[in-house]
Amino acid sequence: MYEKTFPNKRFKHTINFLKQHVSTNDTILDLGVKNPLSKLMISHGYSVENTSGTDLDINTSEIENSQSDVVTAFEIFEHLLSPFTVLQSIKTDKLVASIPLKLWFASAYRSKTDMRDRHFHEFEDWQFDWLLEKAGWKIIASEKWTNPTKKIGIRPILRWFTPRYYIVYAERISES
Repeated sequence: MYEKTFPNKRFKHTINFLKQHVSTNDTILDLGVKNPLSKLMISHGYSVENTSGTDLDINTSEIENSQSDVVTAFEIFEHLLSPFTVLQSIKTDKLVASIPLKLWFASAYRSKTDMRDRHFHEFEDWQFDWLLEKAGWKIIASEKWTNPTKKIGIRPILRWFTPRYYIVYAERISES
């Protein structure tokens, strides 16, 4: 996945945000297979378990059976056909999730070689907020950041000041 580039800025922002909202005493279920970011989380003192790679659109049992304190989902929901179902299946009361934001000047991401590395959804921040709210979550904190490139052109210039990533810390709304 990261053969040519490593997302240092995204990972740094993600770890800093995680440190603000999640204690290293909490156990984490990270949606998605083990990856460089989950390994980085472990190196920062977090206890992280990843899902096995099961298609979460079809089978949410790993999420439902987890005893973790927090669920993290970093750049996962845009790949799912039904993120609403996955969000509802989470049993913990804490969620940290990030998504790449829809960019008006770029088409949806689609890997030509990996069927699972494609975006079904390209969210705007308000759409992701609405999805979380409808699935029973309240956003406590959020941040956005840009992802500039060193390429030449109109799109690379726009990436210097157009937010590319959005991260939230949300808590389950208790049912009364």
